[in-house]
Amino acid sequence: QVQLVESGGGLVQAGGSLRLSCVASGITFSTNDMAWYRQTPALARELVAVITAYENTNYADSVKGRFTISRDNAKNAAYLQMNSLKPEDTAVYYCAAGPSVLGLKGLRTWGQGTRVTVSS
Repeated sequence: QVQLVESGGGLVQAGGSLRLSCVASGITFSTNDMAWYRQTPALARELVAVITAYENTNYADSVKGRFTISRDNAKNAAYLQMNSLKPEDTAVYYCAAGPSVLGLKGLRTWGQGTRVTVSS
């Protein structure tokens, strides 16, 4: 079965840092793109960052320069390093995966999410 498990969320003060982890099973990890999304009750789900199977990366404008997505194929894991956190970064963060040949439309496998709360 395909499974993504996120961890690393928590409560942090504005200006602080967190590192989110996503461990995948049941997929050929090296040929999958990995992504992080976030969602709040009031806002639509937002694509935060993507790292392709070829390790190309893209970021939402709101997090450029502050967040870094990475992957470790040997560990079947993707990470989101979040620095200089702001209260508006507060959300539930979800990991997603999909075959790289399908692009963003193929990101159909989702984790359960990990909550990030940034206090002012």
